[in-house]
Amino acid sequence: MDLKSHWETVYHTKGPDQMSWFQPEARLSRELIERVAPSREARIVDVGAGASTLVDGLLAAGHRHISVLDLSSASLEMARTRLGAAADAVTWIEGDVLTVPFAEGCVDVWHDRAVFHFLTARADRERYVMQVRHAVRPGGFVLVATFAEDGPQRCSGLDVARYSPESLHAEFGEAFRLVESEREQHRTPWGAPQSFTYCLCRLADPSPLRTHP
Repeated sequence: MDLKSHWETVYHTKGPDQMSWFQPEARLSRELIERVAPSREARIVDVGAGASTLVDGLLAAGHRHISVLDLSSASLEMARTRLGAAADAVTWIEGDVLTVPFAEGCVDVWHDRAVFHFLTARADRERYVMQVRHAVRPGGFVLVATFAEDGPQRCSGLDVARYSPESLHAEFGEAFRLVESEREQHRTPWGAPQSFTYCLCRLADPSPLRTHP
């Protein structure tokens, strides 16, 4: 499947508030980010952000170095349009999180809500972790939210993986020290419950990544 075409179709046929993961306010993500990165100079990247409102909340809180990455140009355009002139303060990146050429150590806080659980192939998950290890500075933070063990098995026509806090942390390894985990009972725009697992980790060990045998 051509994932870029898939997501462009999704965003061309639905409005942001018609997506199951839509949040009028990304409260939990913003609170966790600000807990570990109170400085408004922190370099924050929201990967696979789509048209998420997290960027709105971060800008309103005064953060100055925000990057928003997504595979879909249509989703990024939705977010830019919503923000209006404030969009000029954001770095917009159209690309695949697995292949975007991040500069080494360029990120203080890496945020991902509802991307990692689409990586059902081990090789893709390992590539993702390698990207995180490269982009996030030692001592930086990684906040990843996925469907919980009792969450949906499919989303937007695609299979997903579901995680407990322990199994999600295990995907990243010992170099990522778990700071805390949270469970979120999300309600879709049409009122259906979706359980999410959030893991907030700190990248502590700059040693080379060991992949699974």
